[in-house]
Amino acid sequence: MAEPSSTTVVVPAFNEGPSIAGLIRDLRAAGSWREILVVDDGSTDDTAARAEEAGARIIRHPYNKGNGAAVKSGVRAAGGTHVLIIDGDGQHRAEDAPRLLARLDEYDLVVGARAASTQATLGRRLGNALLNTLASHLTEHPIPDLTSGFRAARTAHFREFLHLLPNGFSTPATTTLAFLRAGYSVAFEPTAARRRRGVSKIRFTRDGFKFVLILVRIVTIFSPLRVFMPLSLACLGGGVGYALWTIATEMHITNTSVLLTVLGVLIFLIGLVSDQISALRMDTRNRG
Repeated sequence: MAEPSSTTVVVPAFNEGPSIAGLIRDLRAAGSWREILVVDDGSTDDTAARAEEAGARIIRHPYNKGNGAAVKSGVRAAGGTHVLIIDGDGQHRAEDAPRLLARLDEYDLVVGARAASTQATLGRRLGNALLNTLASHLTEHPIPDLTSGFRAARTAHFREFLHLLPNGFSTPATTTLAFLRAGYSVAFEPTAARRRRGVSKIRFTRDGFKFVLILVRIVTIFSPLRVFMPLSLACLGGGVGYALWTIATEMHITNTSVLLTVLGVLIFLIGLVSDQISALRMDTRNRG
């Protein structure tokens, strides 16, 4: 059974001085953790000093590498059988952590899913809703909160996917998709989130397209036909449909319809090859 005593808490933090000490105190009150590990990702404020005073173990990056790099450093250094990741901005409530751990008996990854109403702005709520809908379609699994930085898993499972994690902000999305597409059981536990302290490092107007690319990248790694098949069918349908229309109206086939049809076939064949590579990769991982 997952217990706080066997769990390392990893807190990635960059310039979170105003909130980090309070978060550490709340975590200590919520359970007797094996260790609370704060990864100071090149902060220019007193984040590390405040966290250390509050009783956390500190790993320091000499410069800012990104949230993903901080999470990877924390997971590599974790000594617990299980790992709980929580953002250092004070948005997530430490008292919800034991509920996430309690579900690890049945699930391999448990994500603290925030209600849409807790998002700071309407734009952020709409952006997250779009990402959640797209991710749910690509993975064929309902995902209520793709970008939550509050999650718990067995440490060994998490380490399987460290090589997939980018150094930037998209670690939550990447881990959720990787666990789902690898066949692990994922649960979303409703949690109450607070308004974060300070300024968010993510801007959907700037970073939204990057999130979409991450979704496509991860799904392509684990289930390529989910990406290639719709593109292939769209091209084939357009090419064949346009050919039939030009035959009926002009009594000939245009170069455009031929190109679309050939492109659809090529995309389908590339998808098949990618699917075989993905299957071989998963077989190698399972045997390892």
